[in-house]
Amino acid sequence: MPFHLTEDQRALREDVREFAESEIRPRAIELDRNEEYPAEILAELGDRGWTGLTLPEEYGGRGEGLVELAVLTEELAAAMMTVAGALALNLGVATVIERFGTDAQKDEYLPEMATFDRVGALGLSEANAGSDKLAMETTAERDGDEWVLDGHKQWVTNFSHADFVLTYAKTGPDADAPHNVSAFLVPTDEFEVEEVWETLGARTVKSPRVVLSDVRVPAENLVGEEGEAYVQRGEIHTGVNVPARGVGIARAALEDAAAYTADREQFGQSVGDFQGVRWTVAEMAQRADAARLLTLRAADRADRGEDPTREMAMAKVRATEAAVENANDAMQLHGGKGYTTDHHVERYLRDARLLTVAGGPNELHRNSLADAVYAETE
Repeated sequence: MPFHLTEDQRALREDVREFAESEIRPRAIELDRNEEYPAEILAELGDRGWTGLTLPEEYGGRGEGLVELAVLTEELAAAMMTVAGALALNLGVATVIERFGTDAQKDEYLPEMATFDRVGALGLSEANAGSDKLAMETTAERDGDEWVLDGHKQWVTNFSHADFVLTYAKTGPDADAPHNVSAFLVPTDEFEVEEVWETLGARTVKSPRVVLSDVRVPAENLVGEEGEAYVQRGEIHTGVNVPARGVGIARAALEDAAAYTADREQFGQSVGDFQGVRWTVAEMAQRADAARLLTLRAADRADRGEDPTREMAMAKVRATEAAVENANDAMQLHGGKGYTTDHHVERYLRDARLLTVAGGPNELHRNSLADAVYAETE
């Protein structure tokens, strides 16, 4: 790919950055402190068409690609990671419906999802199905014109403000794996909330554990071919949002650290004049730029219809760890003030830590990357 964005992509970046700096960042500390869902912000993103960025225009989207999604996500995450996460989760669910759903499902769900007037959540992970999703215990059994679901899901991001959950359940024997998992559109009011965790970061968008007990949904709520939902999920690459969120935090931490150390004076000189500080800031810049390039490369490869497995894994590991490392360095360079909630950097560190496990732990992605590397030698 070329090492620059197109004119349209740069325009998108500038538009989102201006909005994020003026409308999100000034509210981020208060929203985080109050653990308040950023509903008004997300509604405004919907009005601007960004929540349907990659959906087809015929359903109210903008028809953009994953590079544009990475650009959008970075800018939002630089101001507040949870805003980017809430948008991306809804868009990821919408993409599954757009790719594999029926025409009736697309017509019913996508136009309102594109504007964030109807919100989707993802029901995939379970207590015993974290990294190993095929170990899920939730089941769906056909009963006439209905499916009956039993089980639980956890880490269901957006649940408290969602209208439905794209719920994955086993519909066949384990011997048929991975062709034994199907996906269903289940209204949120059919679930019982069992636990809402208090978390280190990502406090404004909760991800509770929820339970299904003999929940019946119409047969037409099946998304895609029966038994193929897990396999089909591997064809969706909106997961590029996770490394893009890491890039946003890494960049924000760098910018905050550079600005603070340039203005702060100790021992009669700017803190930014000390070589140790300068070298730390230089290392932070390298991390942020490398993470961005890897993420954009992965998104571009997916947009071109090529297999991005290797590139996605590399971007996920490098970008999310860059976010943690840069946030930690930014807090150190802020000194005692960085440990207070008067500054953004402590939130960067708390939010960044989520990203190394969200979307699959980095250890799993290292395995995927190693598999790809060894496959190249065969």
